Amino acid sequence: MANHVSSLKRARQTVTKTAVNRANKSKLRGTLRTLREAIAKGDHAVATEQYRATASILDKSVQKGVLHKNTASRYKSRLNARVKAVAAKKAA
Repeated sequence: MANHVSSLKRARQTVTKTAVNRANKSKLRGTLRTLREAIAKGDHAVATEQYRATASILDKSVQKGVLHKNTASRYKSRLNARVKAVAAKKAA
């Protein structure tokens, strides 16, 4: 355990930041799950709306340092392709 005042403070800050990061990551995983479920159901309108919300959460995760920007970009690209595939499947 930390003994110095500064290291005690850093330990407290770490606990707080860990809780914030965990909450942000949990929110991100939840939105990703709901988007994947909407894609699985095949409802394009719901999937499109959920994609917008998920993309927003991904961008916020990048700003907060939870994800790297390229990781978020890759997620958005792949998810958008899956949403478009649902639309193409619906039309065909």
